[in-house]
Amino acid sequence: MDLSTKVKYLADVSLFADLSQDDLLDIADLSSVKKYSKHQIIYRADDPAEEVFILSVGTIKIISKSGDGREVIKTIMHPKSLFGTEYLSSSGVRNNSAKAIDKDVICLAINSHDFKAYLKANWTLTDRFIKVLGTRLMYLEDRFESLVIKDARERIIDFLKDNAKQNGRQVGLEMLIKHSLTQQDIANYTGTSRQTVTYVLNDLKRQNQIYFKRKSILIRDMENLS
Repeated sequence: MDLSTKVKYLADVSLFADLSQDDLLDIADLSSVKKYSKHQIIYRADDPAEEVFILSVGTIKIISKSGDGREVIKTIMHPKSLFGTEYLSSSGVRNNSAKAIDKDVICLAINSHDFKAYLKANWTLTDRFIKVLGTRLMYLEDRFESLVIKDARERIIDFLKDNAKQNGRQVGLEMLIKHSLTQQDIANYTGTSRQTVTYVLNDLKRQNQIYFKRKSILIRDMENLS
């Protein structure tokens, strides 16, 4: 990925939208391209948070381990997302691990010290970054509330709706989600079991609310999905 390609990509990321060409060139120049294969670890919990990442191609998951060693998916990141910001917001050590879901994942990586220095020198970017963190915090609070209050079926339906909004494509009146998640991934994300995910998806399919194959889910009617 050459410098001009990086600039074009950064211009489409909401955090950097409407920055001057000079600013985009500066940020692009600070970044390096990193590629990961399916299931490859990008970083692990307790690693030094030496880089901030911008996801360019593919999907990743931010994960931790439960007390009994099970994988817990805290969030799923799609292209144009910023992740790995622990250096900027905490002790400088990774709180979670990041793992590639797709077979070809490409990120732009920026040294955390360089990115922090750039934020200090650019209030517009700092203001947007604070808003990104605020939006992410609200999202995590909503997820926590869902895990505490809602039953398994509702959590799985929330997962479908959230992914449709973030990564779906309108097809007539329907919404198509293309993904690389396993049913175990969905279970790890929603705090349910794989068997429960299978049952709920099959039940929604039987009711003609969704249609799904291995790498895609078609939601017939977002408003009435229940």
